[in-house]
Amino acid sequence: MKSKIQRSNLVYQQKVEQLLDELAGTDDAVLNMSAIDGGWSTAQIMHHLILVEELSLAYVKKKLSFNPDLKPAGLDVVWRSVLLNVSLNVPIKMKAPANISDEKLPGFTTFADSRRRWLAVREEWTLFLTELPGELLDKAVYKHPLVGRLSWSGMLSFFGQHLKRHRRQIRRTLGK
Repeated sequence: MKSKIQRSNLVYQQKVEQLLDELAGTDDAVLNMSAIDGGWSTAQIMHHLILVEELSLAYVKKKLSFNPDLKPAGLDVVWRSVLLNVSLNVPIKMKAPANISDEKLPGFTTFADSRRRWLAVREEWTLFLTELPGELLDKAVYKHPLVGRLSWSGMLSFFGQHLKRHRRQIRRTLGK
């Protein structure tokens, strides 16, 4: 199970790196321009994704710090993960939770700083998942604000689908 989680993390890591490579040559002024419809800039979308990972990591670390009684991830957890991933592929605008919304996003930032911050949190996740004790591998620890508890694989699947959704938004924002 641990190797499956690590593979899922690696696949997600590669998706993040592909997006960063795709954006690498883009001028910072362009990355910080708001979308035509008044939506987030590409830089803000990136920081939204970064914040999701940072806050998620902080949450699971805090949750595990007091040795909670955790339930195994059963069919209900799988079902929640499927529903979440389906909802992320529906072209309906969703409101972000307050702790990762407009007020928490930068007005201006550089690609280099954004890249550095994102890769740093990716490195933290990789280390965390590598050191994850065996007795936690089948537990539903991660709590998504909309659907509740997910397995580690469900969380990484959410990260991937969330990135896919926002990657489409980035392409629209950049006119690609």
